[in-house]
Amino acid sequence: MTAPSGPTLVAGGAGFIGSHLCRALLEAGGQVVCLDNLQTARASNLLALERHAGFTFVHGDVTQPLPEAITARAPGFARIYNLACAASPDLYQADPEHTMLTNVVGTVQLLRLAEQTGARFLLTSTSEVYGEPEIHPQPEHYRGHVSCTGPRACYDEGKRAAETLAFDFARRGRADVRVARIFNTYGPQMRLDDGRVVSNLICQALSGEPLTIYGDGSQTRSFCYVADTVDGLIRLMECEGIDPQPVNIGNQQEITINELVEVLSSLGTAPLDIVHRPLPMDDPQRRRPDISRARAVLGWEPLTPLREGLAMTCEWFAGELRSNGLPVTTGARAAPGRRRVAAGGA
Repeated sequence: MTAPSGPTLVAGGAGFIGSHLCRALLEAGGQVVCLDNLQTARASNLLALERHAGFTFVHGDVTQPLPEAITARAPGFARIYNLACAASPDLYQADPEHTMLTNVVGTVQLLRLAEQTGARFLLTSTSEVYGEPEIHPQPEHYRGHVSCTGPRACYDEGKRAAETLAFDFARRGRADVRVARIFNTYGPQMRLDDGRVVSNLICQALSGEPLTIYGDGSQTRSFCYVADTVDGLIRLMECEGIDPQPVNIGNQQEITINELVEVLSSLGTAPLDIVHRPLPMDDPQRRRPDISRARAVLGWEPLTPLREGLAMTCEWFAGELRSNGLPVTTGARAAPGRRRVAAGGA
């Protein structure tokens, strides 16, 4: 990757994927301005980034007028990445109004900034725009099957609205736009209380707690290691002459949650017991990206095997638990026929 001629603005750059993106851009020799309200980001993510001379942090919320520290240097921006939204259901449902406004108000403010400065703009959208998919795997032309009234709608519909804004700006020639639909991503620097399945299971396993599986565990996901996701985002941003169409960024290896538990078990992290709880409302049963467009246009596909990525993630979480003074259980393997605990029971 060749560093852009001017600095890059990364909204949401202190978050999980955002902090990995900032680091990748900095290591490529770029200058990065990170805008984040720190509502869901880990403070330690910033400490790691601030070691780089080319990094600048600006505290601000994209639902509010952009800080002067951003607008004052706006003419110099060459790239604008919008990752400014919580992606974990637990976190985005905690303040659904703010989630929706972050996606709509935040996106239009950053698009206008791109229009004013001539910066190239990339929106990180989500596989959640497909809802409970009726087509499998999900290609970008699929319009989705989303509940607009359920508890996930603040995020799902917020991202769909953000895409609408981005493509309207593109159609009118107001901004050079890219849209990435990110599928389940995991890796180091997730929050301990992130609430998504990988972080939940790893933290429970390392703490010696029963694993929580929602439903019967037959629902599927496709897990992409964060370094691969970031590589896809950068390739999409830097791709020249691309049509303004969404691009799926995700791993095509589809596994059930039960299979995910077995992989974790094989790494020597899983305890013996499992607790089953009801599926959350509108939780999709199947999720797998069609990445044909990413392969053809970007020359991209994920390279990190699931077992390898999970091993690195487990190692990182173990270090985080220890640094927080929490005990870490290692070496406990799940045996065939492990005992299952009824929801709420012991």
